[in-house]
Amino acid sequence: MKLENTGIDNKVIDISTLNYVMGKHAFILGESWDYERVTYDYKINSQEKNVTYYVRIQGEAIEGDVDSKTAVIKIKTPLLGKHYYPHGIEYGEEENFPKNLMERAHNLVVGVNDELEQLG
Repeated sequence: MKLENTGIDNKVIDISTLNYVMGKHAFILGESWDYERVTYDYKINSQEKNVTYYVRIQGEAIEGDVDSKTAVIKIKTPLLGKHYYPHGIEYGEEENFPKNLMERAHNLVVGVNDELEQLG
């Protein structure tokens, strides 16, 4: 599910600042990045059996390479996903997310965006 109206969509920021802010907000840098894309995930545990939620923020390099300390990243619309063990994460709009979880995810992304605004 897309997390819209957070202010972070299409934000352009250097990779060093982005890595710092994402780490400060407990987003983990995904290990599956390549030279052009980067992914950060925030894990939210659930009371549901074998279910975990993730807030995912992705970006694409518009200058430089992701592995360099000088890349400039354009952030895409964040996603809220539901991980079903052992099948994987679903981000579809047909997923049913609790309202309080959607609010928490939205507020997490807004918090990241607010700090990026201050530093960028």
